[in-house]
Amino acid sequence: MTASLHWRITLDLDATDIETHGHQVGGFFNGTYEHRCFLPLYVTCGPHLLLAKLRPGNVDGAKGAKAAIKRIVGRIRKVWPKVQILVRGDSGFARPNLMTWCEANHVDYIFGLARNDVLLHKARKVRSRAAVDFMATGQTALAFGHFTHMTRSKSWTRPRHVIVKVLHREGREQRCRFLVTSLDWDSPRVAEALREARDAHEQSDQTPPRDLMSRVIYEAIYCPRGDMENRIKECQLDLFGHRASAHGFKANQTRLILAGFAYVLMTQLRLRALKGTDLARAAPNTIRQKLLKIGARVITSVRRIRIAMPDACPTQGMFFAAWRCLAPP
Repeated sequence: MTASLHWRITLDLDATDIETHGHQVGGFFNGTYEHRCFLPLYVTCGPHLLLAKLRPGNVDGAKGAKAAIKRIVGRIRKVWPKVQILVRGDSGFARPNLMTWCEANHVDYIFGLARNDVLLHKARKVRSRAAVDFMATGQTALAFGHFTHMTRSKSWTRPRHVIVKVLHREGREQRCRFLVTSLDWDSPRVAEALREARDAHEQSDQTPPRDLMSRVIYEAIYCPRGDMENRIKECQLDLFGHRASAHGFKANQTRLILAGFAYVLMTQLRLRALKGTDLARAAPNTIRQKLLKIGARVITSVRRIRIAMPDACPTQGMFFAAWRCLAPP
């Protein structure tokens, strides 16, 4: 969450796999991951986990995304009615129903878009520019562009902005990636990112590229969603969210929720108690090893419980600093 003239919130969507074994309810073979699995849906806002929903392994990656975003946006706007909200996701979430709902409810979005022959044809000028730049310099060329697109099947209710990124390298096929977004070129979020990019070029005495606007939308607004992968890894690996070994589906959903609660506690511990320490940006597993799994002697009497830590504990300073932040005044 960032603040300038207005509060802005970015919601990141992603799906991942939890491998199943045996005949667990809801475990199905998924061709993307090439094994039997569940396909949970995660929604995050920066370091904060907002949703961890278990789904069967054979569902579409975007199933339930619209309902989840609708519920989360509703809860957010009850507290901050005028907040600007941006929803990000990969191409698996570029679904007409989700985009149409976002447009109808004044929620911006930016999703990956699966390439096809029509998109490649519309991007021919950007592709040619990347090829010319490569031939002129002999070095890897990167070009950005944008255009308006409407599906031939009319599955979209309106034409939408599409951003294209073209990477041209020696001895390899040209790579094209596409984004679809509701962000207008004059929207405050784009204008602010564009202003920061121009200031950075001026400070370094560089001429801004002619594709600066498309480049900024892709690199400064869309690419940071990749950090969500780290949040999912922390939930799954560090806090055992991947241990969905019960037979019943509801039991596995409960396990996923408990792992989510553990992640929320870890996030609050980092933000409230570990700020300014070496563990302020540490992974949950590091915090567990260095702060929580400390050998101590517990002495119980009638009136009190005493915890005696060893003098040689290397992290006792951070432990007591966190203790003072969390202890009631």
